[in-house]
Amino acid sequence: MTDRILVAGLGNIFLGDDGFGVEVARRLASENLPDHVKVADIGIRGVHLAYEMLEDYQMTILVDTVSRGDSAGTVYVIQHESEDAQAVAVDAHSMSPDSVLALLDSLGGKATNVWVVGCEPAEMEERIGLSEVVTAAVEEAVQVVCELVGHERATAAKLQDTAGVSEASTREEARS
Repeated sequence: MTDRILVAGLGNIFLGDDGFGVEVARRLASENLPDHVKVADIGIRGVHLAYEMLEDYQMTILVDTVSRGDSAGTVYVIQHESEDAQAVAVDAHSMSPDSVLALLDSLGGKATNVWVVGCEPAEMEERIGLSEVVTAAVEEAVQVVCELVGHERATAAKLQDTAGVSEASTREEARS
């Protein structure tokens, strides 16, 4: 198993707050992340993302706008359940995370350990630039992604330590 992590910023920078994921990816590119973390500005290239996810990643974090009815600028952390993927029509320039995961499934890939860091949009009309409230949420989303990456790394280390203890206990029991 690998400990590689993919962080993918999704969205259309020409539709106001829809560019949230792209802006978070841009900010994350300047963070001091571990070498095993790949940050990608996917934008509207959902098909590209599905193919990228066919690679061996232990965790994938999708960053995008998410409309759930809360106040604009609310940041969400949503864990994707693998049974959520359903067949959907593919529009290469307008793919939601659900569409990407459904395409991944149809390509024979497995959506495991997938998280969505989303932000409730305020303005989704034709224009370049995020609204003030969504711009303010970018830093929070960057921190959430860094925490998810750090948590995954700590969990993997703990599992390796536990496996080492288990293996040592098994060897000790075998000697008795």
